[in-house]
Amino acid sequence: MKDYYAILGVSANATLAEIKTTYRRMASQFHPDKNTSVDAPTKFRKVQEAYEVLSDIDKRKAFDENRRRSLLDSPIDTAHEIWQHYLNGILKK
Repeated sequence: MKDYYAILGVSANATLAEIKTTYRRMASQFHPDKNTSVDAPTKFRKVQEAYEVLSDIDKRKAFDENRRRSLLDSPIDTAHEIWQHYLNGILKK
């Protein structure tokens, strides 16, 4: 399961305005026309996918419910994935 909050670097209780601001900044940063890095297109698509889910009320609600269930079903695996995304984001900054 992808953690869209971690991809955008926002908290699970972020407002739509915070999500939109972060998305715009990251989309600009990783846009293939502006960023010549080899992994920029992949990161750009991930950011787009995260925004598509988190900016839609129904999709976000379904994602949050699925995320909550994943934490209950396999907490160790989910926690490991969340921390890995978090630490990767910290180390790249």
